[in-house]
Amino acid sequence: MTDFIQTAASRTVENAAQDYVIPAEAPWSGIVRKGQTIRIEDSYGQQAIDTLFYKADDFSERYSNQDTMREQGAAYVGTGTRIMSNEGRVMLTMTADSCGRHDTSAGACSCESNTVRFGHGTKYLHACRDNFVIEVMKHGMSKRDIVPNINFFMNVPISPDGKMTIVDGISSPGDYVELVAEMDVLCVISNCPQINNPCNGFDPTPIRVLIWDAGV
Repeated sequence: MTDFIQTAASRTVENAAQDYVIPAEAPWSGIVRKGQTIRIEDSYGQQAIDTLFYKADDFSERYSNQDTMREQGAAYVGTGTRIMSNEGRVMLTMTADSCGRHDTSAGACSCESNTVRFGHGTKYLHACRDNFVIEVMKHGMSKRDIVPNINFFMNVPISPDGKMTIVDGISSPGDYVELVAEMDVLCVISNCPQINNPCNGFDPTPIRVLIWDAGV
């Protein structure tokens, strides 16, 4: 733990190997090599960040929310969570979390789900599934390769009877998560464009992604 604290303290924006600002409502993807640390930052607060991971040299191995929840025995992801693949391997480990609430059950918004939830007038609004399709196609995949995702910073309380509700986010400007890659992974992000529920405070905003090399 001491080694981790010292390493975390040495990470600065200036020594990041990669630094990206992702516009509101936009997708992004990038490779995170084994040993590198990726930070996903909610720059303005209350912004859901839908995220998927794929094994970089074999996209058929990808994030599994079921295996991740079963491995840790909890419905949410947080510091110490091992992000599991559908092959039962650890893809990344979450090493820092300044927010404390991240969903992996509610999935990504889509034109179809918007229509069901909010009425036919929302059918043509941009959605996370659209973003995912746009981004995975750059890597030779299709909508069939989109699986249930992590929703960093999205607040979805689960009641004792199993009901879930998307409510106001609790993340503050600058909150972040950090994950260390345990294998080479492709990270795919949809900076959620949803404006019909409070997951983004009804006002989607830009986010930031930084990647540090191993040992930094």
